[in-house]
Parts: sequence; C-alpha cells; structure tokens
Amino acid sequence: MTAPRRRGPAGPRTKQNRPESRRVRPTLDGARLTAYDVLDGVSSRAAYANLLLPQLLRERQLDPRDAGFATQLAYGTLRATGTLDAVLTGLVSRPLAELDPRVLDLLRLGAHQLIDLRVPAHAAVDTTVALTRAIVGTGASGLVNAVLRKVGAGGDREAWVAALGATGDERLALLTDHPLWVVKAWREALGETSDDASADAELEAALLADDEAPEVHLVARRVDRDELVDAVDGDPGPWSPYAVRLHGGDPGRIAAVASGDAAVQDEGSQLAALALLRAPLEGTDARWLDVCAGPGGKAALLAATRPAGVHLTAADRSEHRAELVRSSLAGAEDVDVLVADGRSGPWQPGSFDRVLLDAPCTGLGALRRRPEVRWRRTAEDVAPLAELQRALLTAALDAVRPGGVVAYVTCSPHTAETVEVVAAAVARDDVEQLPVAPLFPDVPDAARGDAVQLWPHRHGTDAMFIALLRRV
Repeated sequence: MTAPRRRGPAGPRTKQNRPESRRVRPTLDGARLTAYDVLDGVSSRAAYANLLLPQLLRERQLDPRDAGFATQLAYGTLRATGTLDAVLTGLVSRPLAELDPRVLDLLRLGAHQLIDLRVPAHAAVDTTVALTRAIVGTGASGLVNAVLRKVGAGGDREAWVAALGATGDERLALLTDHPLWVVKAWREALGETSDDASADAELEAALLADDEAPEVHLVARRVDRDELVDAVDGDPGPWSPYAVRLHGGDPGRIAAVASGDAAVQDEGSQLAALALLRAPLEGTDARWLDVCAGPGGKAALLAATRPAGVHLTAADRSEHRAELVRSSLAGAEDVDVLVADGRSGPWQPGSFDRVLLDAPCTGLGALRRRPEVRWRRTAEDVAPLAELQRALLTAALDAVRPGGVVAYVTCSPHTAETVEVVAAAVARDDVEQLPVAPLFPDVPDAARGDAVQLWPHRHGTDAMFIALLRRV
C-alpha cells in the first residue's frame, strides 16, 4: 500500500503554486517514507525503533516486500549512523549538528542506500530528494541532491572507510557500525576468554553479530515445549529446556503467546532465571524475590518452574513496570507484586532464600534488537549505572538469608557492569561466588571466571552476564 503524500511548508497560493487538478504530483515511496518516520521518531522523540516501526507497519499496511524494505532501511540506517556521519561530515560545508535534523536523517537514509545496500544512484538519490522536497521543502532538496551524488561517487563502505584513513579499532568501528568506546569494551570483555591469536577475529565476529537481525525466541511457560515447537514450526532452543526458536512470522499471532502460556523471551534471559533456580542452596527454600522484575519475563518463568510451596515476590520501583509484571504473572498463585525500590525495599534483611537481581544497565548486550542504543548510550553512562548496580547488589545480598543465593544479571558484557560489580560484592567477608558454568554443561565457551557470559556470535542469544553469590 502506498503511503500518504507529504507536503512541505505551506506558502501563499499564487498562480504558480496554486493546486491544479491537471498537475501530476509525485507519489512518495511508502517504504522509504516509513523508514524516514522511524528515524525522525528516534531522533526527535527518543522513540525506540523496535516499538515504533511495527506500529507504523500496522497502520500503513505495507505489502510484505515494502514492509521488509522499510525494516531494512530503518534498522540499517540507525545501526550505521556513526559511519554515515563520518562520511557526510566531509561532504557538508557546516557541522552536521547545525543541519535541520530532518535533513540529516534524510541524508543518512540516502547514504545508507548508496554505501551499504548499493541501491542504484538514480533510485536512492531521486527518491530521497522527493522525500526532502515533501517533508522539508524545495530549498533543502538541492543540498540533499548534491551531497548524495558525492556519496554515490565514493563507492561502497570499504572504499569510504579506506578514504577516511581509519586504522585499527577505529577502522573496525566504522566497518561494524559501533562507537569506538564499545569496540574497546568488547575487546576487554572478550580478552578475558580469548587467546591473543584469535582475539581480533573474535572481536570482529562479536561486533558483526550485533548487526544481524536476531531470531525470535519463545519461552514455554505453561505448555509443553515440544507441543509449542510443533504448533509454531520452530526449533527447540539448544540451551534452555523451555526455549523455542522461530523461523519468522508474527509471534503475537501465536495462540499460546496470546493466552500467556508462552511468551517472547530471549534464550539468554531464560538461562538467567534458570541459574537462580538451579543454584545449590543450603537450608530452607520457600521464599524467592525478583528485585527489579519489570517487565516480568524472568519472574513469570520462575513462577512457572519453582518447586511447590515456594512464594515469589516480584518488585519494581516503577508503577508502570510493576503493572507489566502483574500482567506477566496473571493466573500464577502464591505470588505478590510490589512497587518498591530494590535498594530500600519493605522486606526485612535475610527474608529470602533466593534473590534475582536483573540490574538496570546500558543494554549493550541487546544491540541486535535496539539498533539506536549504540549511538544513544555513551561511555559516560557506564559509571552511574555501575554505582547503581553495586548499591542494588548490596541490598540484594542483605535481603537474602545466610546460606541463600543471589543471581546477579545484566544484559551487558561491559566489564564495569559485570565482573567489577561482582568483585566489589565478593570483597565482603560474608559473600562467596559460586561457579555458574557447571549448571549449564551443554552451553559451550560461556565461562567468564566463575560467572557466565553469553554472546550473540557464540550462543545466538543476547550478551547476558550471570553471576551467583552466596551469603555465608
């Protein structure tokens, strides 16, 4: 279906610009317009592409081919923002920050088609100029036309990276669409588990995996996993006994998902919940706490897999996220949901036998799913989050009884958010770290010291970090 036409700023209706019924107006490309609207939402309203794009596709009812192209354009342009801006900087006479943000988004959209998708110049340039004329105005279309023709003349990505003169990790950052600080953080994290000879190759593989569209994973909560596999024509997940990996389609149309018997959940997140379930425990095992539970996926899996007689408390400091947890736990018995800050919850010290802390983090482990996050986050975001993580982990350890276990989880492999937070906790004289990898003997190359670090390129999951700590 063709998207509606866009008009530029209105002006006085003279004889020259007065609408005429005989004038043939160009129809805007629906896929490219939809991709632009996603870019605009991300840049102007801090929207999340993985939420905005499906909404636009439903509203506009694009045919499957156009919907696929719109998805490729939107996600690809968002991922490539850093490289595209490096190219555009040398072709625009003023700083990119001084451009109309709409023009900058359009330049990125056109440049991505030329550099990465190798769309013929006449198609990429002409359609982007038409969008510019409709969205911004005729004046801006000349600039877009001139700049994009220079982009097309410069060749593909390899040629542009060579022309920019980048070397080492800077070159790798441009080739794989990552900020340099993330490349360095990944090198540090992988360096702990890779020998020198393979470090560069694995680093590139890890970065490239962030640029691949992820599979959709389901979790079988209240339905047999094999029955779910047959119903959706999927494959059993290799690591979690509750995981199903889909080959495509809309998971929202799956009956088991609609009923809550199954849900969309990355297999790595499933392993994080299962680590708490499988951790060896001394003494009673009757009270569990999910301290940062929103939106409720891990709490729901714990509720479905816990032994009989275990009471689960799920807490989140956000009322909205707590409501999502209530929805995820609908129908589960012997559970309660609290609106509470994990650093100062209403529970007494030593109240719980097992505690799950899925701590707020940079989210860098899920860059496959949220292409704009790599450019929205900065290196300066890490330290405040690490401080919050240390405070939450301290409180979680206080909430568990002696002999009880805390699972510390982040969706980030960044050293400051993972092993350093755990090391600070283990420095306490009443805390010991338990090895996690033996709990998942079938998961290869996952050990990061006593913790587990999952990776998209190794395990096909988000880059989840899982550590187990026991009060002694």
